[in-house]
Amino acid sequence: MTQITLALSKGRIFEETLPLLAAAGIVPSESPESSRKLIIATNRPDVRLIIVRASDVPTYVQHGAADLGIAGKDVLIEHGGEGLYQPVDLEIAKCRMMVATPVGFDYQAAVRRGARLRVATKYVNIARLHFAQKGVHIDLIKLYGSMELAPLVGLADVIVDLVSTGGTLKANNLVAVEEILPISSRLVVNQAALKLKHDILQPIIAAFRGAVLQ
Repeated sequence: MTQITLALSKGRIFEETLPLLAAAGIVPSESPESSRKLIIATNRPDVRLIIVRASDVPTYVQHGAADLGIAGKDVLIEHGGEGLYQPVDLEIAKCRMMVATPVGFDYQAAVRRGARLRVATKYVNIARLHFAQKGVHIDLIKLYGSMELAPLVGLADVIVDLVSTGGTLKANNLVAVEEILPISSRLVVNQAALKLKHDILQPIIAAFRGAVLQ
């Protein structure tokens, strides 16, 4: 029996993926939130889920350890997306990649006068490309969490981060000043698997596409 492996991450993406999985006739045997298992069976003997860190999904799919996966556009841009087919924008886990500054910092004036900005982010490729296109010189400071702290303690002038409601920014006296791009999650497929396991993968991809269009 040909086995299909789908890479998912815990949290919001997993929760919002469940209805899409159901539309494809796939029901996990247990929730990764309550289970410690990293490989989870489904109601289909030929489909299993692997639970990985969100930033690792493209790597598992690219190298064939998973046949397909679900990853945010932010993660895919940072990864580079090499060797990945991205057939469906699932339109889930929506948010925006934003530039944010402390309240009172005149971002537009700093950009106009050609100031060199210190930018704290974990999305270094997205930030580098965005500011390069604007012709703004930056010093990138890579952080892995709590971006909002960086400008408050003088580590950075601005941050580049995902924003959904803006509540965390507001609570820390920061404000979003520029949208870089909208973010949502994509279905990604290993290109070799798409050829070798086409008969099984194609109906799953079609079911996901159909569920999004409903």
